This record gives sequence, C-alpha cells and structure tokens, in this order.
Amino acid sequence: MLLDDKIYLGQSTHPEYLALKYGNRHGLVTGATGTGKTVTLQVMAEGFSSAGVPVFAADIKGDLSGVGKMGKAQGWQTERATAIGFTDFKDDVFPVIFWDLFGRRGHPIRATISEMGALLLSRMLELNDTREGVLNIAFKVADDEGLLLLDLKDLRALLVDLQERAKEISTRYGNVSTASIGSIQRALLVLEQQGAENFFGERALDIADLMRTDRDGKGFISIPAADELMRAPRLYATFLLWMLSELFEALPEVGDPDKPKLVFFFDEAHLLFDDAPKVLVDKVEQVVRLVRSKGVGVYFVTQNPVDIPETVLAQLSNRVQHALRAYTPREQKAVRVAADTFRPNPDFSTAEVITQLGIGEALVSLLEDKGVPSMVGRTLIRPPSAQVGPLLPEERRAIIANSPVAGLYDTVIDRDSAFEVLAAKARDKQLAEERQQVEDERSKVERTYQEPKATRLHAAITGRGGDEFAGAHRCQSTGERAGARHSRWPQARPLMMNDNTAATPVLAVFASDKGPGDAERASLMSQTGTYFARRRARIICPVEKGVIPVPLITAARAAGGHVQLIADASIVLPSALAGVAMEVIAEPAERIGRVAQLADAPVALPGSLASVSNLFGVWTAVRAGAELPGGDAQPAQGL
Repeated sequence: MLLDDKIYLGQSTHPEYLALKYGNRHGLVTGATGTGKTVTLQVMAEGFSSAGVPVFAADIKGDLSGVGKMGKAQGWQTERATAIGFTDFKDDVFPVIFWDLFGRRGHPIRATISEMGALLLSRMLELNDTREGVLNIAFKVADDEGLLLLDLKDLRALLVDLQERAKEISTRYGNVSTASIGSIQRALLVLEQQGAENFFGERALDIADLMRTDRDGKGFISIPAADELMRAPRLYATFLLWMLSELFEALPEVGDPDKPKLVFFFDEAHLLFDDAPKVLVDKVEQVVRLVRSKGVGVYFVTQNPVDIPETVLAQLSNRVQHALRAYTPREQKAVRVAADTFRPNPDFSTAEVITQLGIGEALVSLLEDKGVPSMVGRTLIRPPSAQVGPLLPEERRAIIANSPVAGLYDTVIDRDSAFEVLAAKARDKQLAEERQQVEDERSKVERTYQEPKATRLHAAITGRGGDEFAGAHRCQSTGERAGARHSRWPQARPLMMNDNTAATPVLAVFASDKGPGDAERASLMSQTGTYFARRRARIICPVEKGVIPVPLITAARAAGGHVQLIADASIVLPSALAGVAMEVIAEPAERIGRVAQLADAPVALPGSLASVSNLFGVWTAVRAGAELPGGDAQPAQGL
C-alpha cells in the first residue's frame, strides 16, 4: 500500500497516490469548514516528511501540532483504515520545529526591512500608488547611501531624514511630500501595534533551517503558530509571500528532482489575495511559476478555488476538493467553477458530488505519468499516523527546548544600521551648529575688545598716554613683548558652562572676603564655587597679602571641584584648606603671568571699585602685550 516514491492519500476506485517527482508541481486543497481539510493537510505533510522532504505549514487552529507526538489510533482512524484496506497503517511521530512571529509559542521568525522589499512592505502597509512610490524612493536612497534597513526604527529614521531633505531628494529621485511621509509613518504605527516590531530585525531567518532532516531521514515539519497571527491578516499574508520569495532567491535551480527540496503549505490562502493589487498578484504568479524549478512545491489551502486568481490557479496541478455547500446562487456558481477545474469522470457528475461529500471524503486529481492529471476520483482520505489534534502547552515547550535551532533566534541582534547612522549624523549636525554658534559668539567678543579700546582703557587706568603706550607696543616684536605668553585670555573661546561637550575649563577667579557686605559676598562666593565645580571647571585662585576667599574654595571643594592657589609669600593656609594645592610666587608680575598661563579666562567677583580697576589694568596690559604696570597696579584680591 505504501510506496517509496509516492504518498498514499486515500482510496477511490483505486489507491490515490501523489508521486514525489510531481510534488513540486504545486497543488490545491479546498473545502468548506469542517469537511476535513486539516486532516488532509496532515496526511500530506506526514507523507512528505516520511519521504525525507522538509515541510513548512502554517497552523491556523493549532491542530497540526499533533504531528510532533506519537499517534494513538482513535476509533474513527482504525475504522477508516479498515474501510479503505489500509493494511500498512501504524502509529508514528514526526520531527517538528515550532515557530512564532511573536516569539511566544515557538522560535522567533524575523526578517529585515531590506529583505522584505518595498513591494511587499507596501502591500503590508496598504499604501496607495503615490505612497508606494515614496517608499520605493526611501529604499533607493538607502541603497545609494549604504544605509542598512533592518528593523522598523531604521525605516522610521530614514523617512524622517527624507522629510528633512525633501528638496534635495525630490530633485534627485522624485517628489517626496510631507503628507506621504506622514501617511507611511502612521501605517507603520498600525503595523507595529499588530506586533510587526517582533518580526522585523535580526537574527533573520536562515532558509536552511527550514530544510532539515532528522537522523532517521525524515524531513522536519516547520509549523509557525498562526492563530494569533490571523488577527493581523496583512502581516500573515505578506510574511508567507516573503518566505516564498526568499526560497526562490536562496535555492539553486534543480529542474525536476526525484522529490521536492521543500513543500510549502499556504493555509487560509485567500488572505494572500483579498484586495490585492494586480502587481502583487503578478508577483505571486511569477514566484509560484518559477519556484518549481528550485524544487519547491507550493500547496494552497482555502475554502473555495475561486479564492485563488485564475493565473495562479492554472499553476496548481495536484487537486484535493472537499465538500462545498451551495445554498445561494453565488455558492452554486462557486461549485460549478470548482467542478470545472477537474478532469471529468464519466461515472459521476463532479458538480453534484462536491455537495454530497461527507467528512473525510474528497474529489482527488493528481498528476500521473508524463505529468497528465488523473481523472477525478471520489476518495476517502487515509487517517494520519501521528496524533490528530493539538499538543498540550507543556508538550510544545518540551519540543521547543530540544529543537535543533534552540537558542539560535532567541536573542535579538541590534547592530549599527540606518537608525544609528542617521542619529550620529543628526548629532554631528547639532554639534556643528553649536560650534558655529560658539565661534560667532567668540567673534563678537573679539570685536568688543579691539586694541584701540584696550589702549585707551589702559591709559585711563594707569595714567600713561595712549599714544606713548601704543607706540611702545608697536615697537616690540611678538617675541619681545613682556606679556605675550598671556595672550591666551582674549583669544580663548567663550566658556559655555552648560556645554557638556566642552573640555574642562580652567578659570582664574579673583575674589576677596574683605570689604563691605561681607555676608552677601560670602554667599556669592559659595554659590560661585559650587556652580563652577559642579560644571567640571578647575579654579585658579590668586591670593596675596593674607587675603584668601575661603567660602569660594571650601564650597568648590565640597562640590567635588579642583582648586589651585597662586600665592605670594605671605599666605599661610588655615586648617580648613588643608590639602589645597598652592604655588608660591613672590613677584607680582610673575604671579599674574602664571595665572594667565594656567587659566582659560578670568572671572571677577567685585568687592570694591579699586579692585575692579586693578584687575582690568592688569588684564588690559596682559592683553596688549605691554610690560605690567608697577607700583600699586598689581593683582587685587578685592576683584
């Protein structure tokens, strides 16, 4: 009864066999709900598996999972085997791999956005022609600019980038409107809410993992859980079509092999074609027609042949038709269409028998020698050998844990792709804008301190003639100027203390705890020390004549800041400042020169008008490159 090169499906007036060498010629299993399509699908899957052919079959209701458990013949199975004379019937079990797009009831299945392609993704998003055109432009830009599109966040980031560059993109590739971008983004949000974020990404499914055989030579039956997926029919249909396209792209040409390399079952196939645009139907027809030469058999499972477009239906040579009910004129027409797809049998009217078939009966027409369809026969389908009905959850989990692909797809891989590249590009652009802003601010500051103003200010403070000072300055070369090494202050860029990207600034803080308003001054110094320290500034404090801004130093240190003192020989640190770094320089000019050498910019906390004048006199002299004024014009602690 069982043959090595054929699959036994059941008994009509003779045994009905599906020849393995014609298994890649595709097929169709149809019939109303409850007429036995799932059992027929299981029988065919078991037959291919026994012959060493891997199978991929979506499990809509969960019933197909029973192939992974040793059968225990029920009464109806034994009775049917006896009725058709199936003497080789025995219980059996088959190797199974469970998959799940959502990763809950099987190993995760993932694909990248790039692998899906613009056509299938447009189908999934239900885009009109205009928006599909924009999506095609997005994919073209990604190809031209070397951007990897792996998951949904990559595609979203690319669409945002296209919107920001709309004028440039429209000139090079075609019109890209904000409205179209917004519509695609909304469609992506709907898709994400249906669980598509679990599908798009890496590690992407390796087709080779669908084409495994076990140690006994049986082909693995890959079963994706589709009960939850059915709530997102667009995702389900596009996923199956993507699988078929990937098989076509990945497999080599083999012509007509002795048996298929893989058999693919499309359950609820009508979902693939409902409201499908012609371009997508053409794509399905093309893949179905060409994938045969890759050794892949495709079998559509649906309720009625009219669910399948005629151009695709013409490619399906092996037919199993279960009962159809015809209560309305439309249903009666569907029965006549179904009957006309079979090679007639003179012993009965095919159209009449279709409505009379019982559960487990079917009209069967399969390819015979030389690839000619057999005459349709009224067939009682053989019983499956494995368990009929779903596995228990714990049984499913045990199979998943011992699967040959256990652990391969469980962890999401998120490598650098379009999202990361475009995010880095946006950060670089922002930093460039901030640098330009700082540069503009610097230029503004430099324009404020032009040399004539500095010269006049110095002359006003020191009493020396502006012309005399300017002449002396002009007579000195850069290397001869006494204060040339201090020119870093005027040229330093403005210090933006809220700029987290800036290097650690070094500030020379002139402050004193002496003078009127001591309490207010102490509070100001404490706040200043805390503020600078928390923003990572290093503080250089010039101190002399026994005057030390203790509140400033202690507050900065308490906030984790670094303080260094440039002091004269009179300074003795109190115990509260133990451990503070201090450099003693006796000469005032050398002391202020050292401060200017270390610091990026001076900061003044005024205590009196005299101290303000003193600081600006020193600073102006340093800036102009002149000799430091002598006498009373020395760095002041009151500033």
